[in-house]
Amino acid sequence: MMPLQKPKIFSENIGDTNLQYLRYEGSQPTLMMLHATGFLPWLWHPIAGALADRHRVIAPYFCDHRIADIDSGGLDWMLLAEDLSKLCYQLKVDRPVLIGHSMGGTVMTYAQAVFGLNASGMILIEPIFFPEDYYRMDLGPEDHPLASKSLKRRNHWDSAADVKAYLKTKPLFANWEDEFLDLYIEHGTMADKDGGLELTCPPPREAAIYMGDKSHDPWPLMSKIKCPVLVIEGGQSTNRQHIDLAAAASQFPNGRFQRIAGAGHLVPMEKSKQILEIIFDFVRSIQQ
Repeated sequence: MMPLQKPKIFSENIGDTNLQYLRYEGSQPTLMMLHATGFLPWLWHPIAGALADRHRVIAPYFCDHRIADIDSGGLDWMLLAEDLSKLCYQLKVDRPVLIGHSMGGTVMTYAQAVFGLNASGMILIEPIFFPEDYYRMDLGPEDHPLASKSLKRRNHWDSAADVKAYLKTKPLFANWEDEFLDLYIEHGTMADKDGGLELTCPPPREAAIYMGDKSHDPWPLMSKIKCPVLVIEGGQSTNRQHIDLAAAASQFPNGRFQRIAGAGHLVPMEKSKQILEIIFDFVRSIQQ
């Protein structure tokens, strides 16, 4: 197997803040890859590095470029969508393929529908599309289904080995491929004042990002997106209890739904080779 291309790290001023991103050099079309809440672009690396043999890949980091108050609605995902559109404009990215996981998929839906990214296609992996009633509910941090869990997240370990052992006891991380766990520990933790490790996206910040998902209802926007859209669901994702991704896929005029057997919500970290092949096939299909 050929070694994966290593990305270069850049920071782009998008007007009122700087946005960091990874860039892999390759051919067109450009693939924009956006991570899930609380995670980081390095978790795309095993997939993005392989894609870079054929495509230019850009993966922004959406955790610390804006600070939001968790008690005042959190970090509006529509603002993140605008930030993504500004990044694409400044980098002169034309007709990208948008690939978003969880929050990343929802933010990309806003960016395409509202800010006109002019994507040639979209792959949305476990996007957060709650039922429409959810967006009319008044929820505080303690009531929010995701923010409330974030606030309880552990945020100190003695060593990298301690982090890995802990994560492997958690259902959310239990089925991750080892390479992704190692990348998360390397890039998703940092030294703390006590000589141990803490998360680079600490629990209150992650919770504030989760709170921003309520600001706008994505369902009325789906019919405005005309490019091919593939919506991917993990067959064992706990989100299936309250998110109907097959119904969401049907709202896109050129939408398609695919379920990945044996995967949870964090599909890319659990089924990376399958996701890589899906991306290759999707890009090939929209180029024909």
